[in-house]
Amino acid sequence: MKKILLYIICLLSLSFFWGCKKDGAYPGATISPYIGILDLRDIYKGQEVTLTKENMFGSGKIAGVVVSDHSGGNMPAGLLVVQDRRRLSELRGISLAIGTDAASFVPGDSVVIDVQGGLLKRADGILQIAGLSKNNITKVSSGNTIPANRVNSNAILLNPEKYESTLAVIVKAGFNPLPAPTDVLSGTKVLNDGFGDLNMRTEPTAAFANRSLPFLANYYGIVFNTETPNKQLVPQLRLRTNSDIVVLSSTVIITPIIITGFISDVAGGDGNNEYMQFMATQNINFAATPYSVVVTNNAGASTPTGFPVNGWATGGLRTFKFNLTSGTAAKGTFFYVGGSAKLINGAAQPTLTPPAPVSTDISSANWIRSFNYTTTDGDGFGTKTSGLLANSGNASGIAVFEGTTVNVSSVPVDVIFVAAGGDLYTPTPTPRGYRITNTDWYDVKNPITLTDQPFYRSGTNTLNLAYTTADQGFFYKLGGEYNTTLGRWVKVRSQTNFLLTKQSKLDDIQTGEVTKLVQ
Repeated sequence: MKKILLYIICLLSLSFFWGCKKDGAYPGATISPYIGILDLRDIYKGQEVTLTKENMFGSGKIAGVVVSDHSGGNMPAGLLVVQDRRRLSELRGISLAIGTDAASFVPGDSVVIDVQGGLLKRADGILQIAGLSKNNITKVSSGNTIPANRVNSNAILLNPEKYESTLAVIVKAGFNPLPAPTDVLSGTKVLNDGFGDLNMRTEPTAAFANRSLPFLANYYGIVFNTETPNKQLVPQLRLRTNSDIVVLSSTVIITPIIITGFISDVAGGDGNNEYMQFMATQNINFAATPYSVVVTNNAGASTPTGFPVNGWATGGLRTFKFNLTSGTAAKGTFFYVGGSAKLINGAAQPTLTPPAPVSTDISSANWIRSFNYTTTDGDGFGTKTSGLLANSGNASGIAVFEGTTVNVSSVPVDVIFVAAGGDLYTPTPTPRGYRITNTDWYDVKNPITLTDQPFYRSGTNTLNLAYTTADQGFFYKLGGEYNTTLGRWVKVRSQTNFLLTKQSKLDDIQTGEVTKLVQ
């Protein structure tokens, strides 16, 4: 009892000691002299405010790395731009209005800035600190590496304040509309990276203003905002120098066939009932210009096991090929490949009470190649099977190839994967895997480092569709927009899991959130 009483007295004493601290700080604690840029920006509430230690929570300085470069003549005049991740590892930036001295700093300079007395305001649409000079800035070091911050344009458009005054890279972007051969960077151009349209501003006096427009490139630049009369922020990207453009391609290459949907797990038995939906982006006569479709099933029971030595041509129960050598498909129309049942959602289910009926006959659709794959081997490779695509949660995939010869080195014209389980890719001792191509989802070279990554699951090629619940009859609709003039996706494909019934119609999988051609 005495020990308990002693503990209570000690606790009460400690509570009294800490409770007497008027500022709420713990004994011995000190406030950092640095405030994160995220917190600094949050001080602005729509009205100009003078920065003080009181409204900066006891701090008076910011520390960051310079990202602006005035040597190219394309930065807003007099603005020094710095960014940091000091708060919650969230990248934020701020512009400092210091006049001509802004040009004396270069990207990679690490600086400490005393911002006390500065005026935080939004001018010309840009949140900035005015009233400072070069005397407020101490350069700590130079030549620091600035990690590339890949940002999709839709993220910037959705939250322009978050990305303002930060260095971003817009990857695999082209111009919308397609530029003429004589067009140059000067002025405001519209960049499209498949996620949205983002303005890019180049001053007519910039050193690179007269550079011609590449077809496809990565664009490094600082995000600034303009402001509409109703105070809405409109973001724009500003390149700093000519080297902020990394050209990826200078030619337009049209993908002739794109994957637009499929059903891998019908309501009931899958055998002979799976099928895939495609769209022709140009008029195709398959007798004159043959193609092939290969599927891969990486369920645990699929043999041969291990990493696919021959890639898409592995055969057995791992890959299965359909040759497309007859029939036609008009530009912008759907066509189908798969089992010979040609039912929208599988056959009857006699085990149910009452028995489920046979689903809608869709043989009226444009079937380019169909046969009973439960009794017939694939065209060239692939063992007859009860399931083309995995239903185990392991990866399955679909690829389209030019011609009917597919081997370990063949590169598809389009490809998509579901899930990520199974033995898919190994870099050693010899790289083995399923080759991809440049699509809205995959890149044969890392878009930032430009290193080779030719297989699914290598490098940044880790995107995949999510696997749906088994035996329900989900049709994977791959909505998106493919521009046949630009030769690229202007809206990347997205997954819509459309639950079919036995009574669903062909129109249900050819309308709504489906892939569309634009030009």
